[in-house]
Amino acid sequence: MCHLFAPIRSCLLVLGAILALGSCNTLRRASTHGLDSGAYSLRAGTGKPQPVYADVLEDQIDLYPRIGQQLDRNPLLTITLRPSDTLPAAPIKLRKSSLDIDITTILLKYRPAVSGLQPQLTTDFNLAMYAGWRRDIYTIRQFTDPLGRSFCKQSTWGYDVGVFAGPGSTAITPFTTANRRSEEYSAMIIQTGVAAFIESSAVSFGLGIGVDHLMNGDRDVWIYRDKPWIGFVVGVAIN
Repeated sequence: MCHLFAPIRSCLLVLGAILALGSCNTLRRASTHGLDSGAYSLRAGTGKPQPVYADVLEDQIDLYPRIGQQLDRNPLLTITLRPSDTLPAAPIKLRKSSLDIDITTILLKYRPAVSGLQPQLTTDFNLAMYAGWRRDIYTIRQFTDPLGRSFCKQSTWGYDVGVFAGPGSTAITPFTTANRRSEEYSAMIIQTGVAAFIESSAVSFGLGIGVDHLMNGDRDVWIYRDKPWIGFVVGVAIN
């Protein structure tokens, strides 16, 4: 009976690792995608990028010049987030690069045709831990309301590329074994691959290319062994 519980133990170990990683303060900080205080690259209008430190407060953002590891204590620019009587300025862009740690799921997997059999589109359960290098761009624009006061609007988007791995399930049927197995059941897999995302402040959408590794003895007759798939991936930042 021990061999029947081996896939379950493997799944629990992977899920335990995901939960353990999710509890780490370091990863929580790495996965924060909002505009927070920290180091950025500033670009105002058509000017050249400049390294700055942004001190993000409730009603304003103070930008301090950075020269190497040194910080100038005199603000380079203050962005007022509340309505004011100042004239609208050129758009301001703040950029930063960071490590991105997400929990992802592949909502749809497209498996190409194999050995003359038709391609498949599957929606089996799966989870994965994703790690990648992320680039965030925050754009702050000023507008004028009907009373002549200027106010700010912020837009955020990002992109990143990385790798993922985690557990999931797949259907073992006569179709997926080229009629070498007559029974039908769900088997555990470990999925690995690469993904690219376009992201908002918390939720990520992207495409992934991966391979599934069947975790039982039917891997030798499984038609998708070592065969890549393309998937639609959704990721949620660990907070």
